[in-house]
Amino acid sequence: MIHKTFQFKFNDLDIDLTQIEKVLGYGEGNDRDIVDSIIAEILSEPDLFAGIKAEYKIYEDIKFVEIDKSLNINNINFEINRILSGQLRKADSIAFFLCTAGPEPVTRSRKSMEEGDPLKGYIYDMLGSIAVDAAADLMQAELEKAIVSSGKKITNRYSPGYCGWHVSEQHKLFLLLADNYCGIRLTDSALMEPIKSISGIIGIGRNVRYIQNTCSLCEMKKCAFRDLKFK
Repeated sequence: MIHKTFQFKFNDLDIDLTQIEKVLGYGEGNDRDIVDSIIAEILSEPDLFAGIKAEYKIYEDIKFVEIDKSLNINNINFEINRILSGQLRKADSIAFFLCTAGPEPVTRSRKSMEEGDPLKGYIYDMLGSIAVDAAADLMQAELEKAIVSSGKKITNRYSPGYCGWHVSEQHKLFLLLADNYCGIRLTDSALMEPIKSISGIIGIGRNVRYIQNTCSLCEMKKCAFRDLKFK
C-alpha cells in the first residue's frame, strides 16, 4: 500500500482572481472593485491557509461486485452504485484521498458574519471552497505523475454525496484513512471537520479513463463550481 502526504501553500495552488470572481458570480461588465479589494485584503492575512493538506492511500486488493454495483476493499463494501461503478470498474487499484483547507476560512467567515459583514464572511467561505478544490486538483496531479511510469492512468475523483453515492459512506472511507494526516474528524452525521475538506476515491489502471467534464454525472444542479473549470 502506497501512502503519500502533502502540505501545500496557497501560492502552490493554481488560483487566480478571475477564477475567484467566477465562483463568486461576477462576470464581464460587473463592478468588481469592492469585491476585489476585499479578496486582496483577505489573501494578505497571515496563516489563513496555513492548514492546506492532502493525502492519498492506494489499495491494490479490490473487487467490483456486478450484481449490486458495489466495491469491496479490505472486506469493506462500498455501495458506489451504478454511475460510479461504470466509471471505476476497469480500475485495478483505488486511491482513497483526503484534502482540507484547514479550519481558518470557516472560523474567519463566521467571525465576519457575527460582526455584521456578510459579504466578507461569504468571501472567506468561498475562498475556503476554492482552496480545498484546488488542493485536491494538485494532489490528483501528483498521483497521476506517480503512476504514469507504470503505464497506468487515473479516473476523475469521486466523493461520497455525489453521483448517487450516499454521504453516509464517509464512515467506511474513514476506516481506510484512520489517524489521517490531514487531521479531519468525521461527525456522526458523516460531515467533515474542518468543513472545507474533501474525501473520495480515484481509480487507477491501464484501461480507465478521465472525463474532462463530469458535471453531467452529478445530480447537484446548483453547485457553484458546476462547469466553471471547463469554460
